[in-house]
Amino acid sequence: MRTELSKTKKICVFGLLGALSLVLSVFENLIFPSVPFLPAGAKVGLSNIVTMFAGSVFGFSGALYIALLKALFAFVTRGAVAGAMSLSGGILSVIVLSLILMKERKTISFIGIGVLCAVFHNLGQLLCSCVLSGKAMLGYGKYLLLFAIVSGSFTGVVLNAVMPRLINLKESEKTEFGLFQKTK
Repeated sequence: MRTELSKTKKICVFGLLGALSLVLSVFENLIFPSVPFLPAGAKVGLSNIVTMFAGSVFGFSGALYIALLKALFAFVTRGAVAGAMSLSGGILSVIVLSLILMKERKTISFIGIGVLCAVFHNLGQLLCSCVLSGKAMLGYGKYLLLFAIVSGSFTGVVLNAVMPRLINLKESEKTEFGLFQKTK
């Protein structure tokens, strides 16, 4: 479901997607730090829904744009370590997403994509933390894996609910949406 847009529409769409991912990230930081059972630093990954959507619709470059924007936002708002963690997890997750989407997506659901992306996002962050602080963080990996399965399932369920509606909106002849055009 790759999409071609004019340059102006592309700037608008990516600006809106970027803003949405940042708003979801801020919202998540406000809501979820108060949940006592979450592993330290773990987040549900609401903004990853936008990254998966961008990857599904615009391919690797769309997902990479969102991941880079999120990493820059983490760097500016929470510092270099948070930026590096976001960048390492985001890039690895986008690579996995792109590899999955290169094949027929019919073989794996959005829930499966969400879980795989969450696992590799956490793996990227774990590798980054090992580079920054040594092997001490490796023991934390089993908790991150478990949380990635839960959070990836959640983001996959949300994307699974949203994508058909967006596809229907795209294919409806009665809509004035007009952003999506079939690829030639």
